[in-house]
Amino acid sequence: MGKVLKKLKSVRLTLRYKLVLSLLAIAAILLVSSTISVMEYSSMSNYVSTLIAGNIRNINLSQRLAEMSSSYNLEILEIIGEESPDGMPEFDDEYFKAHCDSLKSGNGSLANPLADSVMYSYAAYMLTSLELPKVMSSDFINNRDWYFERLQPRFDRLKSDIDALTESMYRELEKNSATFDRGFYRSIIPGIVAVGVGLLLVLMLLFFMLAFYVNPLYRMLESLRAYRATDKRYTVKFDGDDELAELNEGITELATENQQLRRRIKALKK
Repeated sequence: MGKVLKKLKSVRLTLRYKLVLSLLAIAAILLVSSTISVMEYSSMSNYVSTLIAGNIRNINLSQRLAEMSSSYNLEILEIIGEESPDGMPEFDDEYFKAHCDSLKSGNGSLANPLADSVMYSYAAYMLTSLELPKVMSSDFINNRDWYFERLQPRFDRLKSDIDALTESMYRELEKNSATFDRGFYRSIIPGIVAVGVGLLLVLMLLFFMLAFYVNPLYRMLESLRAYRATDKRYTVKFDGDDELAELNEGITELATENQQLRRRIKALKK
């Protein structure tokens, strides 16, 4: 382990390696955050879309049950107004019960008791409506009184319970729609954070480039101009172990050797 650490310490970070490493770090952060954003939005979108589709289906179904009940109740009223009805109205009891049961498990905590209330109201209404043949054949029971005093109140209760169930489904739909909106903004937060971090890293990289490469290059260039113009000694020094530091050392050696050579030539001329 110690040998590996020594080897890692002995590895010189070249200028090209530093730049590539910095850019790769920025790209990796942006890639990871973008992937998280896409996965979060996709997961949230699929989940909430399924809930919303279920809410819409159940709303349509509850409205269908309400229409069936209203149509059946109106048919009974028409029979009440006839002196010799042709037959009794028909109602798809199995369809109503099956689809009412399907509403119990598809709309959250509010739907179960409300769907049960609809079933209870429906059972009471249908039980009363089955009295119609007996009422129509009786000479002692007033048809209209039976309808408006016994059957209609039970229908009103059934209709009220179906409306309450439908209203709960609308509230659930609004809740899921709001959840979708919140989930959308939550899913883009990683992207916003990534952009912020990317900008911060770009600024840090810019500062790094200016402090460790651009400014030393300007110092080297300024000292080299002074050396060429006035034969002033090249004295630029800065810390580092990359190619720029190596280049500066080479320029320092060449400038020093050149100055020494010039002095020898001057001494020989004298």
